Amino acid sequence: DFQVFVKPVGSNCNLDCQYCYYLKKKLLYPQAESFRMPDVILEEYIVQHIEASPEPLIRFSWHGGEPTLLGLDYFRKITALQRKHLPPNRRITNGMQTNGTLFDKNWCRFLAEEDFFIGLSLDGPQEMHDQYRLTKNQKSSFEQTLRGYELLRQYHINTDILCVVNDYNVRYPAEVYRFFKQINAKYVSFLPLVERQAETESGVNQRTVPTKAFGDFLCTIFDEWMEQDIGRIKIQIFEEAARTAFGQDHSLCIFRPTCGDIPVIEHNGDFYACDH
Repeated sequence: DFQVFVKPVGSNCNLDCQYCYYLKKKLLYPQAESFRMPDVILEEYIVQHIEASPEPLIRFSWHGGEPTLLGLDYFRKITALQRKHLPPNRRITNGMQTNGTLFDKNWCRFLAEEDFFIGLSLDGPQEMHDQYRLTKNQKSSFEQTLRGYELLRQYHINTDILCVVNDYNVRYPAEVYRFFKQINAKYVSFLPLVERQAETESGVNQRTVPTKAFGDFLCTIFDEWMEQDIGRIKIQIFEEAARTAFGQDHSLCIFRPTCGDIPVIEHNGDFYACDH
């Protein structure tokens, strides 16, 4: 599928997650006075994205930083511009990757009306989530995130849980998975944390998930998923493994032989091959 990750808020975020690779991208723009995609660039991007999309269904993916910092009116503007430039016999779908902490009923009513698909960052139960996902004041973000998730469920918005597997929560696969079942998650993505640190012997830092531990984590969850939840809960990494077994192309970049097929557009229109 044709896909671009758009970052209209740049790397701005209301959280201070210790493992976030994107927060420091702000240093690329030392002269920037505002990390907010201007209306003229936003509209030009939407026009060009629609023109470049080869499929009848046109996919937009809004990332950050934290895109909800732009406010609900900004996203109302986005969908209005999409309708303005949508050709006949084409459809648009929107996705947003978010920490969910700023959602309220107005946000969720809009997301439901516009049929957004949400990727929500949640690393497991509170102790595990708060290990590395804290606010700017180094306070817990768990309750705010879970409140946002419950609002998404209340408004029947398709939500994919994005769980970063790190050196801490990798020790508790059953607890992590059963927590997601407890909150009625239907889509879960387990994303292995790898943070390079050249001066270490391993080349990575201590937050990085150990290779064998990640394998054991997935095996434990896979066994329970196969026994109890297959067909009921969609787990992306297991689907990717099946694609390998059947010789199919991968939908997740970390499984592909080369990267760079999901480019990134920054808040000022700068274009990159990847958001890393």
